[in-house]
Amino acid sequence: MRRKLSSDIRMHVAYTQTSTKARPLKALREQKRRVVVCGLIALAAWNNGAGREWRAVSINKAINTQEVAVKEKHARTCILGTHHEKGAHTFWAAVNRLPLSSNAVLCWKFCHVFHKLLRDGHPNVIKDSMRNKADLTDMSRMWGHLSEGYGKLCSIYLKLLITKMEFHIKNPRFPGNLQMSNRQLDEAGENDVNNFFQLTVEMFDYLECELNLFLGVFSSLDMSRSVSVTAAGQCRLAPLIQVILDCSHLYDYTVKLLFKLHSCLPADTLQGHRDRFQEQFKKLKSLFYRSSNLQYFKRLIQIPQLPENPPNFLRASALSEHISPVVVIPAESSSPESEHVVETDDLVDTDVPVLPAPLETKFDDLFGTSAAIDPFNFNSQNGMRKDDKDRLIEQLTREIQALKEELESFRLESGRLCQALRGRVNELEAELAEQSHLRLQAVGESEFLKAELDDVRRVREDTEKEQRSLTEIERKAQANEQRYTKLKEKYTELVQSHADLLRKNAEVTRQMTVARAAQDEVEAVRKEMQEKVKAAQEAADRQEREQLEQLQQLQRELVSSRAELDSLKTSMASSQQASSEVLGTQLAALESEKAELVQSLSKVEAELSARGEELERVQSSLVTERESRVKTAETLQNQLNEKESREQALESQLAVARWASLQGAVEEAEKIIQDSLAQIDDPAHISCTSSADYLASRCQASLDCMERLNSTRVAFLADNTGVSELVRAVTQSGHLVGDTIVQGSATSHMVPVEQADALSESVKVCGAEALALLGQMKQQDGLAAADSGKLKAALEAVLATAEKLRPRGLELQQGELGDLVEQEMAATSAAVESAAARIEEMLNKSRAVDTGIKMEVNERILASCTELMQAIKELILSSKDLQRDIVESGRGAASMKEFYAKNSRWTEGLISASKAVGWGATVMVDAADLVVQGKGKFEELMVCSHEIAASTAQLVAASKVKADKDSTKLHRLQQASRGVTQATAAVVASTKSGKSQIEETDTMDFSSMTLTQIKRQEMDAQVLVLELEMRLQKERERLGELRKKHYELAGVAEGWGEDEEGTG
Repeated sequence: MRRKLSSDIRMHVAYTQTSTKARPLKALREQKRRVVVCGLIALAAWNNGAGREWRAVSINKAINTQEVAVKEKHARTCILGTHHEKGAHTFWAAVNRLPLSSNAVLCWKFCHVFHKLLRDGHPNVIKDSMRNKADLTDMSRMWGHLSEGYGKLCSIYLKLLITKMEFHIKNPRFPGNLQMSNRQLDEAGENDVNNFFQLTVEMFDYLECELNLFLGVFSSLDMSRSVSVTAAGQCRLAPLIQVILDCSHLYDYTVKLLFKLHSCLPADTLQGHRDRFQEQFKKLKSLFYRSSNLQYFKRLIQIPQLPENPPNFLRASALSEHISPVVVIPAESSSPESEHVVETDDLVDTDVPVLPAPLETKFDDLFGTSAAIDPFNFNSQNGMRKDDKDRLIEQLTREIQALKEELESFRLESGRLCQALRGRVNELEAELAEQSHLRLQAVGESEFLKAELDDVRRVREDTEKEQRSLTEIERKAQANEQRYTKLKEKYTELVQSHADLLRKNAEVTRQMTVARAAQDEVEAVRKEMQEKVKAAQEAADRQEREQLEQLQQLQRELVSSRAELDSLKTSMASSQQASSEVLGTQLAALESEKAELVQSLSKVEAELSARGEELERVQSSLVTERESRVKTAETLQNQLNEKESREQALESQLAVARWASLQGAVEEAEKIIQDSLAQIDDPAHISCTSSADYLASRCQASLDCMERLNSTRVAFLADNTGVSELVRAVTQSGHLVGDTIVQGSATSHMVPVEQADALSESVKVCGAEALALLGQMKQQDGLAAADSGKLKAALEAVLATAEKLRPRGLELQQGELGDLVEQEMAATSAAVESAAARIEEMLNKSRAVDTGIKMEVNERILASCTELMQAIKELILSSKDLQRDIVESGRGAASMKEFYAKNSRWTEGLISASKAVGWGATVMVDAADLVVQGKGKFEELMVCSHEIAASTAQLVAASKVKADKDSTKLHRLQQASRGVTQATAAVVASTKSGKSQIEETDTMDFSSMTLTQIKRQEMDAQVLVLELEMRLQKERERLGELRKKHYELAGVAEGWGEDEEGTG
């Protein structure tokens, strides 16, 4: 084509030269201008027609199935083509014909070429490519199912290209090659911190996709060998050049934007940005380092090295230390396969295309060198010889004639080829129709296989769910076992501490007894000494009084004698005056009497002196004896004081020991209550449950213990010797209040949400009041002021709540239980027999009425239901035999009714289980009837099957309670239970299979619907999905409440609360 264009141009130039003889200069210039314009128009036509075909060929050469790197000359041709046509229409027209979904290498090379077009192609490439975003997304999802090879890499690369297109559509200021100045980067955020924040997040996502491709390519290569020198290795490594170019710009812009954000926002707000940048910095640095060591990249690109540490965004001056990474691509050396390519900078968007270089050379040959400078300067041609011009004109005329003949033959040949191509097109259309028919058949087969795959997946999901539920049950059981072990260890520690406290109390009591005995002995010795001292004092006083009396009597006698002597002297003087004679005689008599009296007086004085000496001797001995007795009394008093001081020390030690034992008991009680409060918020405690009856009994026991605690506290304040009773009361109250808190929390798991919150709050208040009371009892001055009234009020509130939660069910007379068991078992057998008969009747009706798939589905479902009824019947017979064996082995001399009445709770459990089995069989038959008639739901039948399985499990558990584990009838019952489980699974499986077969017949046909109708139905479907999701959430909540209530009623009927109370 190029040769024909050159020939036409040469013909016009020759014609112009031949006419220079007769035409003036101005006309010649006009003629040359027309020749140039004609050449330009011809080149433009070539670009629009044959050039498009030439670009399509280049695209097919660039994107092929060979595992080699894309050649740069083909990629450059594709890039130039987008600039010529100002878009990517030709590119996508050629790509859409390629089997990208069936060949991973072809898809990988397409991604590489497409990445180059997005970077270096015309700006309209991104807009034109957005129309194919959905196809690229589906292709990425399809290749993502492969876990190795090019399939996984294609999925990652397609995600990167989609992210790149979305980024440039959201941010049109960014060119495809991401080259921007700092001013343009600021303008991209429109001076708004919110825009900069969002732009940073989008760049993080963009860079994350780039790094994922980087890591995916490196992980798919065997780096122990020189893979970069092999064709396959270069095929995988070649796209990383574009990735490196993108990553360098994204890293630079991210650093600048983060510094800008840190100057406007607080550091805590950008913590997430910094963490994400740190992670991407480490990955990018490692990947740049690994890439720079590969031989393949060393001759194609110069990869920059990032700094050792990431920038410190908290320091604004660190921005000046940041160096933008620059990727350098060395100039390419010429190779044999390289072609002359116009640079991208020369691709100017003009209406008239630029002449290629060979045409310019031919113009220089024709018009001379001056024509290349001034195409309308003909001065140099005017000097040519006319003979040369004539020969040139004749030669050109001959060439024109030959070209005309060649053109005519070319037209004939092109017509023939067109006819052949039309025939080929018709053949291809017929083949396409056949392929479409085969594709439809394959689609049908794939749908059938998808349905089977969905069934397998559902079965696998059910298995996984059951496995997860089993794992969860095992985990809960392990958690409960660990909790039980911890509680047992805690209880052992408390028992040990209680025993230690009792031993300490006994030791203190013994010491007090010994001290009291010593005190009594000291008191007896003191009393004896006091009595002896008192007797000695009394004897000494009595002897002293006697001696004083004797001395006073002698003194009185002496005074009387002197008085008589004085009277005699007086009488003698008077008598001398009366009569001397008489006086003489009397005087003689008186003298003699005086002599006698003097003699007697001397005797008396001698005796008095002797008595005085004796008195002095007695007094000295008495003083000596008194001193010795005083010393003895002082010694005894010192001993008594020492005894009293020892007794006071022992009494103080005893008081300290009493208070220490009381403090230890109070602290242990506090730990028990704190541990109970901690269990309320323990996740492992959520699975623990209790009954309101047991909670009420614990509350009542706690209230009684509070009364005893109050009385012992008052007694201890009156007499602190009774500390053992107070310690015992404190310890018991701690245990009971803690048990009340734990049982209250466990009971709250079985009641509605409002009542559960109220009960939880009540037990928490009870725990807080108990801790407050124990805190007062820990202080000596607060023991007397400790008030248990608030704790009693809290316990009474918990008791009132427990009373409200007690179920008010009807109770049977114990005498009626035996008859009721037989009646319920007989009724259950009758219900199962009736259900089996109805199923057989429905099966006969279905065979007479239904045909095709419906008859097959109904027969399969009803057959599985019949097998289930037979299994239930066998289970009931086995249960009857086992119960009869249990009654015969356990009743002794009592009757069967008396045995049932004695074991009323077990009997009520049997009655409840029998009722559940009979009711489930009846409901399942009704559901199966509706399903066969086409009025029911398959889900109802599956739920009824699960309910029957649960009811039979309950019946087996109730029967196993009192059975001997080695009983043959028990093994028979267990075998029948496994048969019921297998039959239930068969019912569920047949129901699911029938449902899938019925749903397959209802195909969706949207071929006759318009776009508006499809959009309308799509909106209606979305509304319906939202309504169903909301309804599903409400029904799940309702199911949870129903299960709680069922568990509560079942606990009342079967005595779970009393069992827990007995074990507690």
